[in-house]
Amino acid sequence: MEDREQKRKDSEEENRLKENLSKIKNKFIVLSGKGGVGKTTVAVNLAYGLAMRGMKVGLLDTDLHGPNVAKMLGLEGRQLAGLPDGSIEPMTVKPGLKVVSMAFLLKNSDQPVIWRGPLKMRTIKQFLSDVSWGDLDYLVVDSPPGTGDEPLSVCQLMPDLNGAIIVTTPQEVAILDSRKTVLFARQLNVPVIGIIENMGGFICPHCRHEIDLFGTGGGETSAAELKVPFLGRIPIEPGMVKSGDSGEPFIYSKAQSQTAHVMNEILNKILENSRIAPERVSPCCQGKSCGSSR
Repeated sequence: MEDREQKRKDSEEENRLKENLSKIKNKFIVLSGKGGVGKTTVAVNLAYGLAMRGMKVGLLDTDLHGPNVAKMLGLEGRQLAGLPDGSIEPMTVKPGLKVVSMAFLLKNSDQPVIWRGPLKMRTIKQFLSDVSWGDLDYLVVDSPPGTGDEPLSVCQLMPDLNGAIIVTTPQEVAILDSRKTVLFARQLNVPVIGIIENMGGFICPHCRHEIDLFGTGGGETSAAELKVPFLGRIPIEPGMVKSGDSGEPFIYSKAQSQTAHVMNEILNKILENSRIAPERVSPCCQGKSCGSSR
């Protein structure tokens, strides 16, 4: 009897998941090979930029151990609430932008999440199936660095992803990991929309001389070698740190700046590159002709 009841619950959850995802037109996952490259900052600004263009957008923070999306959007300390139909109501930042993060389930920001893989996948599945996302033009999924449980769960639960956006910094150690992330996406049959090089240079506010603190061009070189689009280079911008800490995305608070202009150009390329998703390749052959069906 218990097995039958569990199968019934699993079936109902699968139906909710399919119904929820069917209402979302486009789905992106933002990945990075290592931490500290500004992936969450990029994901938050891209999602907010889409909402600024009048789109209905969802932002899902699947970094369960280090959820920072809430702070970057000024939502720290807020808690998720249930709706009468049993679904979960996402946070609304502005008209058109809905947000869900593990941070909304913690008692305080210092509480650690000490979970193994199965519980992580269960939580991500619940975020996708039980949250009342409604009709969305775009869902942007921010994942933790690396190629572990969380990004794997997202890619498995959303087989119709438009693609992955890879964030790296110019130095060689970050580029090596970004290459692994591209191969991770390909092995899971997820199209790679492109690579963004973050922290690609610093312009001194006093003398206007550009300093390549972490080198430059590594992301573009890596994209060329892997034959994926290079989406653009975001410079180091001190105001980006302040905007993230204050809960106002840079693309909005400094909309007239050169860096915000660069972000919007990157967003244009993402929309252009994902309009017609690249042909999906069977994971068994990874692009080689093996005669298998696709």
